[in-house]
Amino acid sequence: MPVMIGVDPHKASHTAAALDEHGQLLDRQRIPASVDGYRALRGWAAQWPHRCWAVEGAHGIGRALAQRLVGDGEQVVDVPAKLAARVRVLSVGHGRKSDPDDAVSVAVAAQSVPQLRQVGVEDQAVVLHLLTKRRQDLVAARTQTINRLHRLLMDLVPGGARRNLTAKRAAALLSEVTPTSAPAVTRWQLATELVTDIRQLEQRIAAMEAQIKAAVAQSNTSLLGLFGVGPVLAATFLGEVGDIGRFPSRHHFAAHTGTAPREASSGPVVRHRLSRAGDRKLNYALYMMAMVQVRRPSAGQAYYRRKLAEGKSPREALRCLKRRLSDAVYRCLVADARSPAVNG
Repeated sequence: MPVMIGVDPHKASHTAAALDEHGQLLDRQRIPASVDGYRALRGWAAQWPHRCWAVEGAHGIGRALAQRLVGDGEQVVDVPAKLAARVRVLSVGHGRKSDPDDAVSVAVAAQSVPQLRQVGVEDQAVVLHLLTKRRQDLVAARTQTINRLHRLLMDLVPGGARRNLTAKRAAALLSEVTPTSAPAVTRWQLATELVTDIRQLEQRIAAMEAQIKAAVAQSNTSLLGLFGVGPVLAATFLGEVGDIGRFPSRHHFAAHTGTAPREASSGPVVRHRLSRAGDRKLNYALYMMAMVQVRRPSAGQAYYRRKLAEGKSPREALRCLKRRLSDAVYRCLVADARSPAVNG
C-alpha cells in the first residue's frame, strides 16, 4: 500500500500530511499556493517513491493543485469534505479543527474508503460546465436588468410594462414617453441605457448558446435524441455529471439528481417524501425536460396523464416523470461512455 499524502487545500496555502500503510504519521508540510510552493511540495513528497495523493475538494478549491499533480503523472483521489469531517469528528483529537489535523483526516479517509473517485485530466465535460455556467450568469444579469427596467417604467408609463418584457417592447414604450420634469428625464435616460444593456446581453447569450451548441455537437452525445433535450440541457447534463462511471446504477444516479424519494415509513405505514438532496442544477434540468414533455404530445405526456388517472396530484405525477427521465438520461450517458464515437 503506498504512502498516502493527504492535502487540505486553501487559496493561499496547502497543508499536507503523509501517512504510512498503518496510518502512522510520517511528516507534515505547509507550503504557499504558488509555483515555488508546488515545487517544494513535490520535492518533499519525492522521499516516498510509492505514493498516492488525497486532495480534499479536488473538484472545488483543490482543483488547481489536483490538476497540476495529475498533469505531472501523480495518482490523485478526491476526498469529499463531508467524509474528511466525519473522520475528524471520530478521531482521538475530539474533532479539533486545524489545517494539519485536516490534512491527516483527508489521508485517513482516503485509506479507509478505497473506492474514492480518482482524479483525471479535465476533459470536454469541464468545457461544457464552464460554458453553461457562463450562460447562466448572463441570463441572470439579463433578468436583473429587466427587473430594473420594470421599476423605471412603472414611473414613466401608466400601469408600467406587462410581463415578459423585451428590449424591443421597452423601446417602443419609451418612444411614446415625453418626459417633462428633471426626474422623469433622468428615468427615461436610465431606462434607455438599460434597453441597450439588455440587447447587448441577449447578443452575448446568443453567442454563448452557439458555442454550447458546437461543443455539444463535438461530444456526439445521444442525449439530443431525448424529447425535450436541446443543446443547453444536454450541456448541463454532461457538464454537471462528468464521469457517469461514478454511479453504479440508475438508482444511485437518481439519488444524485434528487429525483429518488426518501422513505419515511413507520410501522405498517409505507410512505415516501420528496428529496431536497442532490444536484439542484441537474434536478432543474430534469424539471425543464419534464415540462416540455408534459405540454406536448409525447411518451412523457402519456405517462404523466396515466399517473394523474391513478389518483396522483399534478406535483406527484411530475415527480414520477422526473424520476423516469432521470433513468433515461442515465441510460444515454452510460451508452455514450461505452460508444467509441463519443470517446474517440
